[in-house]
Amino acid sequence: MSKDVFVNRLLNLKKIKYIGLDLDHTLVRYHSEEFESLVYKLLIERLIEVKSYPATIKELTFSYDNAIRGLVIDRKKGNILKLSRFGAIRASFHGTSRIEFDEQKKIYHSMYVDLSHPDYESIDTSFSISFCVLFSQLVDLRDKHPHDFPTYDEIASDISFCLDRLHKDKSLKTIVMKDLPRYIIKDEEVVKGLLRYKFHGKKIFVLTNSEYYYAKTLMEYTIDPFLPDGQKWHDLFEIVITTSQKPRFFFDNLKFLKINLEDEKMTNLEGPISPGVYQGGCANQFTRDLGLSGDEILYIGDHIYGDVLRLKKDCNWRTALVVEELEEEIENLGEAAPFSQRIKSLMEKKEPLEEKHVSLLSQKIEEASDKYDTEIQKLQKDLSELDQEISKLIKQQEACFNPSWGRVFRTGAEESLFANQVVRFACIYMSKLSDLVRCSPRTYFRAKQRPLPHELTISSDDVYS
Repeated sequence: MSKDVFVNRLLNLKKIKYIGLDLDHTLVRYHSEEFESLVYKLLIERLIEVKSYPATIKELTFSYDNAIRGLVIDRKKGNILKLSRFGAIRASFHGTSRIEFDEQKKIYHSMYVDLSHPDYESIDTSFSISFCVLFSQLVDLRDKHPHDFPTYDEIASDISFCLDRLHKDKSLKTIVMKDLPRYIIKDEEVVKGLLRYKFHGKKIFVLTNSEYYYAKTLMEYTIDPFLPDGQKWHDLFEIVITTSQKPRFFFDNLKFLKINLEDEKMTNLEGPISPGVYQGGCANQFTRDLGLSGDEILYIGDHIYGDVLRLKKDCNWRTALVVEELEEEIENLGEAAPFSQRIKSLMEKKEPLEEKHVSLLSQKIEEASDKYDTEIQKLQKDLSELDQEISKLIKQQEACFNPSWGRVFRTGAEESLFANQVVRFACIYMSKLSDLVRCSPRTYFRAKQRPLPHELTISSDDVYS
C-alpha cells in the first residue's frame, strides 16, 4: 500500500469495476500558480470592461500565498474566515488585514458560521484561489475609496459573474490551449498506471464539466504521447462524459448526448449507454445501463463539494479526493517536526503543573487559608515561563506553513473545516492521481482506527488488542 494514499474508510480496489476521473486538477494537472495568475489577470480585465470598475485595479498584483483552500468568504462584511471542523472561526481577515481575536469576537458573537447562509462562500477548489485573493484586495480598495466601488457583497457577485463567464466563453481556455506547456503538466506515470489498471480489468472513465473541445485538447497533450503506438486517448477510456454539470450529474436526470468523434456532431442517445464519448447525462442512467451498483464505482476528483460531498450524499459511489496542496503540507510538517516535538514535551510538563495549580487554588478557597500562597505563586511563575517558551515555539512552528493562514488541514490544534469534510466524504485522498495508480489494482485500503478521547486514558495495546 502506498504511503502517499491516505485512508478514511475501508476501500477494496479488487471490488471496484469502474474508476471515474475528473479532468482538471485530477487526470490533468495544472501549474496552479501560473494558471491562477492568468485567471486573476483576466478577472481584473473583465471587471473593468463588463462591470465598470476603476482602471486603477490593474495596478494590483497577484500573490498565490494570500489564500488557501478551505477558507470561507463573508460576502456581507468583506471578511475571509478560516473555520474549525465545528464551524468555529479560528482566524479571520478583513480584506488583507488580520482581524485580532477581540475584534473578531465583537463582529461574530456566536463565533460559529452557518455555511448554508447565502452570506458565506467557500473556497473549496484550486480554481477559487484567484477569486479569494482579488476579493480581499478589492475590499481594501473599497474601504479607501467607498464611492468608487460597490458593496462587498456586490464585489463578490461581480467576481463570480466574471469568473463564470471566463470559463464559459472560451477566452480562458483558448489562452491555455495556445500555451499548454506553460499551464499544463504532463505526467507519464499517470498514463502508465491507468494502462496497468486497465490490464487488470478495470474500466476507466472520465467525467468532467469541461466541454468536449477542451477535454480533447488536454488529453491529446497529456495522454496520447505515452500510449502504445496507434492508440489515442479515447482508446484508454471506456467512457468519456463532458459538460456533465456536476454536481447536478449526481442527483438530476439530464439526458446523454452521443458525440461522433469523426465530425464531433452530437445526437440524442437512443438506448443504453455504451463505450464512447458523451455530453451531459446523469449518474442514475450511468449505473443502471452498465448494470453497476454504486459501491463498484470509484470516482476521483479535486473539488470537495462538486466531486465528493454531493456525490457521497446523492449516490453511493466510492470517493477519492486529490488535494494538490497535501504534498507541500507534508513537507512542511517535516520542517516543523522539531518545534512540534518540543511543544509536545513542554505541554506534557505543563499539564501536571496546571492540575496542581487548580487543586491548590480550590483548596485555598475551600479552607479560606493563605498557607498555599507561596506554592501557588511558584506554580504561576513556572507556568508563565512555560507559556512564553511554548508561544515562541508555536510561532516558529507556524512559520513553516502559509504565513497568513497556516496549514490547510488544521487550524491551531483542531482539524480545519476542510479536513473534516475530507474525512467525512472521501474514502481515500492523495496529492495527485499518480499516488493512487502506483498502488496495485487489487489493493485493500484499510483505515486505522482513530481512538476516542476516553480510549486515550489507557494504553493503545489494551484498546486495539
